[in-house]
Amino acid sequence: MIGKSSTQAPHTGATDRDQSWLELALCAQTGSAFFFPEPGSSVREAKQICLACEGRAACLEYALTNDERFGVWGGLSEKERDRLRRGPAPRGYEGT
Repeated sequence: MIGKSSTQAPHTGATDRDQSWLELALCAQTGSAFFFPEPGSSVREAKQICLACEGRAACLEYALTNDERFGVWGGLSEKERDRLRRGPAPRGYEGT
């Protein structure tokens, strides 16, 4: 997702080539409310848009590299990106 974030826009020193995915970003054509919903709201619509987006993988990579903490980026919510960063749970771990 581009736009509203902890950094306000994904322009944190990456080269133009690194950000070519921005031209493909479907989120740029929709409202940010889908990608930054109120707490407890559904992110289903944002994820559906992301599934159809050609820039999805690069968007997710951007979010992980830049530690984006809020919103849907690359089709994943904040919690999903956090789990991805942490890696798989150890065997036998059942979580809470």
